[in-house]
Amino acid sequence: MTTVVKTTTRTPPKPPAAVRGVCETPTRGNAQALGATRVRGDKDDSVNFAVFSSSATAVSLVLWTPEALAKGEITAEIELDDRVNKTGSVWHVALPKCAENVLYGYRVDGPYEPEKGHRFDRSKVLLDPYAKATVSRPRYGELGKKADGSEDCWPQYAGAVPKKNKKDDREDFDWQGVTSPNRPMSDLVVYEAHVRGMTADLKTKAQPGTYAALVETLPYLKTLGVNAIELMPCHEFNELEYHSVNPATGEFRRNFWGYSTVNFFSPMTRYAEAGDKDCGRAAAQEFKYMVREAHRAGIEVIMDVVFNHTAEGNEEGLTLSFRGLDNRVYYMVAPEGQFYNYSGCGNTMNCNHAVVREFIVECLRYWVLEYHIDGFRFDLASILTRASSEWDRANIFGESTAETPMLEEVAIGTPLQDPPLIDAVSNDPVLAGTKLIAEAWDAGGLYQVGSFPHFGVWSEWNGKFRDDVRNFIRGVDGYAGLFAERLCGSPELYADGRTPAASINFVTAHDGFTLRDCVTYNEKNNIANGEENRDGEEHNQSWNCGLTCEDDGESCDPEICSLRDRQMRNFMVALFVAQGVPMLYMGDEYGHTKCGNNNTYCHDNWMNWVNWDEANDPLAGEGLARFVRQLTTLRKDNSAFRLPAFPTAENIQWHGHKPEVPLWEEDSRFVAFTLQDTTESPKFYVAFNAHHEPAFVKLPTPPEGQRWKLVLDTALETPFDFVSGDDVAEADLYTAEAMILPSLRRNAYVCVDRSAVIFQAVPIE
Repeated sequence: MTTVVKTTTRTPPKPPAAVRGVCETPTRGNAQALGATRVRGDKDDSVNFAVFSSSATAVSLVLWTPEALAKGEITAEIELDDRVNKTGSVWHVALPKCAENVLYGYRVDGPYEPEKGHRFDRSKVLLDPYAKATVSRPRYGELGKKADGSEDCWPQYAGAVPKKNKKDDREDFDWQGVTSPNRPMSDLVVYEAHVRGMTADLKTKAQPGTYAALVETLPYLKTLGVNAIELMPCHEFNELEYHSVNPATGEFRRNFWGYSTVNFFSPMTRYAEAGDKDCGRAAAQEFKYMVREAHRAGIEVIMDVVFNHTAEGNEEGLTLSFRGLDNRVYYMVAPEGQFYNYSGCGNTMNCNHAVVREFIVECLRYWVLEYHIDGFRFDLASILTRASSEWDRANIFGESTAETPMLEEVAIGTPLQDPPLIDAVSNDPVLAGTKLIAEAWDAGGLYQVGSFPHFGVWSEWNGKFRDDVRNFIRGVDGYAGLFAERLCGSPELYADGRTPAASINFVTAHDGFTLRDCVTYNEKNNIANGEENRDGEEHNQSWNCGLTCEDDGESCDPEICSLRDRQMRNFMVALFVAQGVPMLYMGDEYGHTKCGNNNTYCHDNWMNWVNWDEANDPLAGEGLARFVRQLTTLRKDNSAFRLPAFPTAENIQWHGHKPEVPLWEEDSRFVAFTLQDTTESPKFYVAFNAHHEPAFVKLPTPPEGQRWKLVLDTALETPFDFVSGDDVAEADLYTAEAMILPSLRRNAYVCVDRSAVIFQAVPIE
């Protein structure tokens, strides 16, 4: 019996043709580099397009001119032939004589089988994950338009092709010979800032809310003593993601913070004064200008990057890029097709999958090479350590047999001891020397502060510093020993081959209370978010300096107001005398308030904007701004507060109310120590009295031939709170010293309730 097998001959795609004003006849292209790349040395100045999709059945390259994109009209669509334009899982094509104003995206077809992880949607035109410049809406906060003229929060995203190669092979931006300050990590004073929040209320020559405007804040930061700025997300995101009227305020809600990335290779276009000019490439130039001028001012630039999730959301979310290209490769997807949500934002990037791992490393390398970025802070970095989902394990590892049993599978999301992604980033030669900072926890409950896989090069946001310092300063029993650990750089967390610089110390950050609100509110006040106060952290370790929650908020009680000012100074002293790297949140230096709102993610208003009238007033916050400037100078000028290794008995001694008798009891609220880097460097005495009663302190004997001189006392009024400041008149300094000299001659001092003091040993004249 003969079996007849029927075969079908597939009709090949129509051969692509030249597109007038766009390109000449397309050619095969290659899979060598993902993204859109100008082919160097090519006489036709071709642009090669390559995109990864392992499960697509058809891919088309969609082309627009800027004018056509604005009208919602596609200029050309080139269908790729998988027998010609595909190598492995990479689809590719080249466009000879490609014009510079061409915009592009991809239409990808394939199975829509959520239960198998596939979510292909041919109706969507996708943004290339490797696009180096993007175009969508030109201006921040302004709605786009659909083809029918209606408003659109999510207009079509498009990538821009690279500009033509210059004959002399020069860069397209003049760095003017300016290079990174490249400071040691231990010398940094980090300032967490938001591009728009820093400049929206700034009287500036540039347009407020832009990279160009941020340049005008650099002299302020330099005066403050900041030498590294950590920018909240500047990757392309959609600030209109939450666009709706806030029922509590009547304002439109926005994704102000930006932790919802659309594209990782391009800067946020609407943070640029240039907007989407030159197909979005002008925004890249403006970002480089900002980095160059920061480096010229001696300030390093650290980017807050969000590789843990994207803006595409959960099963009900959008199809913008990754989901439509290869959903089950780019995201952690359960065997039934649901999205794992370790980010708390609907999806989780499949970071340790080989393809995604390579994508992230290439992205980081690009920002270092192209934009001269100094380092990265990784949002919810614990996600980067979780095991990836592998839908095709059998094809990768082979089927198990009796002779070759399958290695024990690692469950999806399991924390890995040596995550491939962290290994790759830590050992990449281009990223060597950059600052790598982990937010070592995630929304899935994985908390790795002190245990993040660091390979000897990572630092961490030290959340335990924040919690323990807050609790000690507000007077909670049982925290004296923990507070001392934090002041030493948290050696119990980081003495595993690292130094104190592994600890990024902070009391406040963008999420949570500001410093002012930390001493003004017991309870969050998030009504203005329009979510009936259900959102935001419940456990703030704060104290309003009153007796009950009824004292929350602004107060006319002079005793409460004075205590709040003192407590803010106490926090700042702890931050700057502790070993490790201090990080300030923008506005805390002058006492910015958000009126108790600890989750201001959706507010584009005064809550998240620096108040420049106060920032420029040295007496703002009853002199807090001046006090912080003097603290940064104290730290910079004295290596005792920047030790290269964790302090030991050779350079630190602990004291109580009496010398060398520390108080480590459960109810102790007093911690004091003397500290010195070398025998030739100055010796300091530092004391914190978090008790509600004053402490009469016997100071330790100063070194021979020296005496104790008061540097600061947070209980005193400005400018005497930092009496050794460089702005105190000599006559005033003499008067202040004369008042406490009789006490110091007896090596004694009264530490007022809830205060901090610093003395320095100086030669007897």
